[in-house]
Amino acid sequence: MISAGIQLIINPICLSLIFSGVIIGIIFGALPGLSATMAVALFLPMTFGMQPMNGIAMLVGLYIGGISGGLISAILLKIPGTPASICTVWDGGSMADRGEGGKALGAGILFSFLGGAISIIALIFISPLLASLAIKFTPVEYFAIAFFSLCIIASLSGRSVIKGLLSGLLGVAFTVVGVAPVDGKIRYAFGNRYLISGFDIVALLLGLYAVCEILDAGFSRQRLADRHEATKYTLKGFGITLAEFKSNLINWLRSSAIGIWIGILPGIGGTVASLLAYDAEKSTSKHPEKFGKGALEGIIASESANNAMIGGSLIPLLTLGIPGNTTTAVFLGGLMIHGISPGPLVYQKHGAIVYGIFTALIIANFMMLIFETAGLRLFVKLLDIPKHILFPAIMVLCFIGAFTSGNRIFDVWCVAIFGLIAIFFKWLKVPFTPLVIGFVLGRMAEENLRRALMASDLDWSVFVTRPVSLIFLLLGIGSAIWSVRKNYKTRSAEEGEGKDI
Repeated sequence: MISAGIQLIINPICLSLIFSGVIIGIIFGALPGLSATMAVALFLPMTFGMQPMNGIAMLVGLYIGGISGGLISAILLKIPGTPASICTVWDGGSMADRGEGGKALGAGILFSFLGGAISIIALIFISPLLASLAIKFTPVEYFAIAFFSLCIIASLSGRSVIKGLLSGLLGVAFTVVGVAPVDGKIRYAFGNRYLISGFDIVALLLGLYAVCEILDAGFSRQRLADRHEATKYTLKGFGITLAEFKSNLINWLRSSAIGIWIGILPGIGGTVASLLAYDAEKSTSKHPEKFGKGALEGIIASESANNAMIGGSLIPLLTLGIPGNTTTAVFLGGLMIHGISPGPLVYQKHGAIVYGIFTALIIANFMMLIFETAGLRLFVKLLDIPKHILFPAIMVLCFIGAFTSGNRIFDVWCVAIFGLIAIFFKWLKVPFTPLVIGFVLGRMAEENLRRALMASDLDWSVFVTRPVSLIFLLLGIGSAIWSVRKNYKTRSAEEGEGKDI
């Protein structure tokens, strides 16, 4: 299978698609307001007519390029190209201000590559072990896993757990529209033939993550008119000395491990991984006061973690069919479109494709290192494109992508509607990440709940008598309680400080 997987990738067409995917992904990551999720979602319809491995290889290149590209604008413009690069802004921008932009860029590129490399190794060696365990799972365990993943919504709800839960419930509500799993009954279609097929995930993601940003910038004329002058830089090699590299080995390994672990947990994402790695390095540093003022260690922690999240997020995707974040949710759609069903049997049914994905990840990671180092000047120039020219072009691509995904004008209207919903959520300070998690996992939870109850003759005790199911249910309830309690303590402390003032 390994040999067959490598042969699927090592051909001119596949390599050229990885090549173009990485470059386009870097551009999307470097442009503020765009993201890896948008890149994968926009180009997903383009892969429909391709051979399965070719289309998936392009999505792999877009994913890796999109995540790593965020460091360019984070350092040069102090604007995170992707949410996962927010920690890079704090120290990278300060280093650029004092004339060390080249060093910051070099270190960020190098450790983005190293973080991605270690996560790919973990993916190759850990995912088969998880698959061998997951093959024993029944619908009972799958429902428990989906329940646990949905409980993570509480930790992603920001200051208001209620708003986050309502957002997540809305996402679940969208999944019950159309044909029901198992029995095939039509629900909540209201006589509309388009609603029978339900809502398309590509339309939802384009509306929430692309149209929302464009509309938000349009409503704020100042944001639309903003022009940023890129910081000048020089770059020789990777900008760091051998001594600096050695002194950051533990930082790299720890941050990469955090990124892999956060990637494995469904629904959390690279932003949390970056923040946790940054906090861990700052807490163990002998000079924590330097962080936020141009500490090289902060850039290394941030970029190692958010790129290590890539391999980690693909572990539950391939072995359990659970997307680790919104980008892998779109990636999951790409796999299913090409007839590949992730899960415990993926190695038996699609072993060559799986090892082809591993090979594509390795090649894309090396291409990212080469292109970001060699093509940095070109990418910086792209940041100067005026937003009033860039955003209309992106809007058109969003509508074209939505239409081509299902050949329905209904999906184009859905993109606009979901974009407006996201705008209202922003104004009301309601997080819409829980909505995406609810939409992605809601159908999985319902389907496996119904299958488990049918198999057990409606015996609900089956969920607590099976050890794995019980563990995940308890972990889900415990994580929700912990998140609510932590949120309550934080708000109480802030209110207490306000009273003292």
